[in-house]
Amino acid sequence: MTVDLLKLVEYGGCSAKIPAKQLEEILKFLPLPSDPNILVDIDTHDDAGVYRINDELALVLTTDFFPPVCSDPYEFGQIAAANSISDVYAMGGDPVLALNIVMFPAKGLPLSAYADMLKGGFDKATEAGVRIIGGHTIDDTPPKYGLAVVGFVHPERIATNAGAHPGDKLILTKPVGTGIIMAAQRMGIAAEPDIEEAKRLMKLLNKSGAEVMKKYNIRGATDITGFGLAGHALKMARASKVSINLELGCVPLIGKAYSLVDEGCIPGASFRNLEYCENEISLAPGLDYNLKMLAFDAQTSGGLLISVPEEKTEALLSDLHSAGLESATVVGEALAMDSKHLHLS
Repeated sequence: MTVDLLKLVEYGGCSAKIPAKQLEEILKFLPLPSDPNILVDIDTHDDAGVYRINDELALVLTTDFFPPVCSDPYEFGQIAAANSISDVYAMGGDPVLALNIVMFPAKGLPLSAYADMLKGGFDKATEAGVRIIGGHTIDDTPPKYGLAVVGFVHPERIATNAGAHPGDKLILTKPVGTGIIMAAQRMGIAAEPDIEEAKRLMKLLNKSGAEVMKKYNIRGATDITGFGLAGHALKMARASKVSINLELGCVPLIGKAYSLVDEGCIPGASFRNLEYCENEISLAPGLDYNLKMLAFDAQTSGGLLISVPEEKTEALLSDLHSAGLESATVVGEALAMDSKHLHLS
């Protein structure tokens, strides 16, 4: 029996996240524990939590799951696992262990789809060197999948979204446009090569980018997911107490994502992300509307946004290209804090 998971969902992947503005209101009610060994918590809305075990070892803990972003259960498993593991890479850590998180309609889909989904997650986790040692499943529709992941990091080598400094250049390691491309697939207007490229990028681990980060002792980074490039850059600017300027004309795009925006293919998540940021951003006069909306496109398993001291930028970028991240490019810079946290130009 052929299964098309996209027929079961309205929003898939990271576009299914609760809007950032609403999430911040919810988090206000979350009590925070007091413990000197908690090195990173939700205070800066970072990618993962970090807990110190001793002077040489800290745990990186994260979880992520979402509804299908593609039709094939095996590919969905791969993408969901890559997305979940990415948070550990963004913190400068090495992912080690994981637990499956599964919601599956026991009577609505064949169990072969369940098995394929888990196999995709297992294979991608294995590629990352992660051992899946258990998990939990409930009966629910539409299906959802992800991982709770544990990684290791040295307490003094953590990368956080609070690590950007004025003068740093911002490097993005993957192109933008997965949300728009996959929405266009549902509408029947996406080109097949663009769909395949979007899926390839979502399945691509951020492992090689993280290894380059560690080589250059980078302390400022985040990964780009449901709040879009602009939304995650804003969170970095807030946490780092800087302003960030994004040069949208430099942002690499997937295939025909730009022309799809011209055709009106703008997912609802893009407008929710824009609403979240609009009071803290400035827009350059005459800013290209399509590029603006692409900056707010919700990414699933997107690239790393790395804050790099200017003197390291050229060498780090060269190493990213040598590691196979050909699209990695400088997309902006961190500035001393001014009237707005985020500038789009």
